[in-house]
Amino acid sequence: MLDAVVIGAGPNGLTAAVELARRGLAVEVFEARGTIGGGARTEELTLPGFHHDPCSAAHPFGIGSPAFGAMPLARHGLEWLHADLPMAHPFPDGTAAVLARSVAETARSFGAHDAGTYRRLVAPFVGKWDTMAQDFLRTQWLGLPQDPVTYARFGLTAMQPVTLLERRFRDEKARGLLAGLAAHAMAPLGGFGTSGLAMMFALAGHERGWPVARGGSQAISDALAGLLGEHGGTVHTDFEVKRLDDLPPARAYVFDTSPTALARIAGLGNAYRGVRYGPSVFKIDYALSGPVPWTAEAARRAGTVHIGPTSGEIGAALDAASRGADPTVPFLITTQPSIVDPGRAPEGKHTFWAYGHVPNGWEGDATEVVERQIERFAPGFRDLVLARAVAGPPQLAARNANYVGGDTATGSAAGLRLLIRPKLARVPYATAHPAVFLCSQATPPGPGVHGMSGHHAARFVWRHLRGDAR
Repeated sequence: MLDAVVIGAGPNGLTAAVELARRGLAVEVFEARGTIGGGARTEELTLPGFHHDPCSAAHPFGIGSPAFGAMPLARHGLEWLHADLPMAHPFPDGTAAVLARSVAETARSFGAHDAGTYRRLVAPFVGKWDTMAQDFLRTQWLGLPQDPVTYARFGLTAMQPVTLLERRFRDEKARGLLAGLAAHAMAPLGGFGTSGLAMMFALAGHERGWPVARGGSQAISDALAGLLGEHGGTVHTDFEVKRLDDLPPARAYVFDTSPTALARIAGLGNAYRGVRYGPSVFKIDYALSGPVPWTAEAARRAGTVHIGPTSGEIGAALDAASRGADPTVPFLITTQPSIVDPGRAPEGKHTFWAYGHVPNGWEGDATEVVERQIERFAPGFRDLVLARAVAGPPQLAARNANYVGGDTATGSAAGLRLLIRPKLARVPYATAHPAVFLCSQATPPGPGVHGMSGHHAARFVWRHLRGDAR
């Protein structure tokens, strides 16, 4: 009998498998698709020689992950590459706010009125990423923080909606940049905790950067699988699990799936009937004949570019997606990995992707509104397009079953749902079945390629198998 079977070979499933295997347990992973990776894959989606990340591309929480940091992933081929700037937030006049590794450079980009305010905002937390990542990338009520003073101080700001935090700033550059950071939650900006997410993204940029993985996000998954193999674990692909009986006998079954898929496979009925899924995205991967012609010089040097530009426009776009309205002026998150990783495309060519928020399950075509928005900040962009691969909610859900209705966060992050996921429970990784556990991003700390949900789930499974889970 195996000690643990992991269902799903995404970053969290692979992380959980590695954590258990390195403790000497017999672990096997079963993946429905022909390749591993989940939200960390790389494929030729457009033209031969153009390597695209179908989901996540820039990884501030990946390089800053305590779980990944404790693993020798570089030995298995993972190399982080940094653009000159982690992120730029351009404006139509050709200027830009930037998230730089330097706090001072970031503050200067906001203008004289707001530079000091930003420095004072982040100063108490700069240099403390290691403990903050441990304290905040977890289920908040399981265990005491490593740095209680910083935890409490950050928490007073983090719990606020970013719309309140923005009021500390006079001009739109700082407000827009913070709103764009908070928008990664795919939830209305006025919700609980959106300031915390914006601050964590900013601090990650200052402390660790927003890098891409050389060769594509697939390198993260491949490195995890390589480490798993080193510890004796095995991965099976092209193996769709429809019920527990499809799997070999094991002491624990650990699901890197949506909560509803777990309930269906494990026969738990309506155990997760209250789970809500959030808005989706409309994503376009581009093969380009040259670099994106941004009018803002800073945007040409940034790995990630947010296109809003104002906090009002960003908030309106997220509100529209949340209430089921068609996108008109989308907020776009874009990445241009080939500016720092030229091997992603043939010589002189580039890869680029952009996504905007749309309602869950939306079946429309947002190509025109997305490209119209890009052209506002990069005139002539369309002339560079060699090919595009378009994916709306149905395509995203077909590509990754965890993205229910196209929700790439595997569960709404609105309100308290960024903390209480997938439902209120003392241990969110446990289920009503004593041998079944959940390790996907549907559990705390939530979305992103950081492996921390898998890390915490594996620790609980390990204690459970030893008979001392509490």
